[in-house]
Amino acid sequence: MNDPDALRTRAEALHLPGLLAHWPKAAASDWLAKLLDWEEQERRRRSLERRLKDAHIGRFKSLCDFDWTWPKRCDRSAIEALISLDFLQKSANIVLVGPNGVGKSIVAQNIAYQALIAGHTVLFASADQLLGDLYALDSDSALRRRLRHYARPQLLVIDEVGYLSYSNRHADLLFELVSRRYQHRSTLITTNRPFAEWREVFPNAACVVSLIDRLVHNAEIIAIDGKSYRLKEARERTQQRARQRRGAKV
Repeated sequence: MNDPDALRTRAEALHLPGLLAHWPKAAASDWLAKLLDWEEQERRRRSLERRLKDAHIGRFKSLCDFDWTWPKRCDRSAIEALISLDFLQKSANIVLVGPNGVGKSIVAQNIAYQALIAGHTVLFASADQLLGDLYALDSDSALRRRLRHYARPQLLVIDEVGYLSYSNRHADLLFELVSRRYQHRSTLITTNRPFAEWREVFPNAACVVSLIDRLVHNAEIIAIDGKSYRLKEARERTQQRARQRRGAKV
């Protein structure tokens, strides 16, 4: 697109004052559109690189390599629909429920990555890391700043809720964070516990019912059920090594 007005709008959006100061000469050149293309591409690349680093998603397996046949129950169409990221436009929450090792974290990481690719801000943290971080703060001002940090991303992923038990204060902190994000930002939770067992995760916490209510309102809950895929892979590796050892003895 070589429309002069459109090219100038792009240059202004890129904040290129030197180029704009010499606009009549630049606009008459045959290299201007390509220069703006290069600048926009590089800025998108650097933006994604920075946001990916800040998101702390970590290394993960692509859903292209996910074994959909392994779980006994897994709504593939529902999970693939999440990749479209429509839920972010509605500030809806996602809850992935299932036992250990069935791929909840992999699904969450893939959704988080696609959100980054689409230009959204994302933060990925385990429940233990997030709640431990908030719990350790010893001043109200520091706690408020940290809560704003976790409340700010358009998508917050809290991984592995239910693997450990937490105090009432941990529950209160999670409730405060979920309340700040409620109806403004999307939160994705992975958990190995159905909500009926969350009182065991947060024993005696008065806010558990309200916490669950905030999470599930305007939320999609997807269950993944089956045996641990990690255990399956570990057994296969053990069997492969045993075959290699037997082959080496022959």
